Amino acid sequence: MRYSGKTVMITGGAQGIGEAAARGFVQEGAAAVIADLDIDRATALAADLGRAIAVRVDVRDREAIDACVAAADAAFGGVDVLINCAALHNFTYGQPTLKLDIAKWRDMLDVNVVGIVNAVAAAQPSMQRRGGGVVVNLASINAYIGLSAYGVSKLAVRGLTSAMAGELAPDNIRVVGIAPGMVDSESVMAELPQHHRDALINQMQLIKRQGRREDIVNAFLFFCSDQASFITGETIIIGGGYPALP
Repeated sequence: MRYSGKTVMITGGAQGIGEAAARGFVQEGAAAVIADLDIDRATALAADLGRAIAVRVDVRDREAIDACVAAADAAFGGVDVLINCAALHNFTYGQPTLKLDIAKWRDMLDVNVVGIVNAVAAAQPSMQRRGGGVVVNLASINAYIGLSAYGVSKLAVRGLTSAMAGELAPDNIRVVGIAPGMVDSESVMAELPQHHRDALINQMQLIKRQGRREDIVNAFLFFCSDQASFITGETIIIGGGYPALP
């Protein structure tokens, strides 16, 4: 029960890695704030978890995120951990940088990059009142292999993680990035056929199995704990050795 008395706020928390994170933190004693556009799914998850609330949030809307943090303050006394999972990720955004329509570029950057800025700026005062906290930004292995417009947005997340760590250190707020590899998130499972995933795993990973959402959640649980109190500004790949070096 490492997180007894703590509150975790998760953007994009109603599905995929965000949902798994909510379940993992509540199992460790935390209260959870499920911030998601899909309020029906978020509400159902909050009801299932028990010590949780659901708030409809579009991360592009700073006022909506401010209202979410206010709800966390009212329900649980504040925010201790912020996990930024909300992102646009599908084949559309996985195009080469010069092929993606400029309007789509703006949509993706507004969610994947500006959305993180909005969420952290909104949560910072609450964390300050609590004496500090931890921010986790969900990057991607694509931030390292650089093969798409989406990868560029996640490279920006790595940069934000480094910059925010320096800015928030005086407030006793640590900032860590997690870059998942081939994980069984809903988007990956929907976009890549099994034979394609198996080929990538066999060719590129050192550990020859598909990553599981729990692998990412276990990293969250460690890096947000006091056991990781000397770690900030880093983005860590959780990908079974993907991409493996020749």
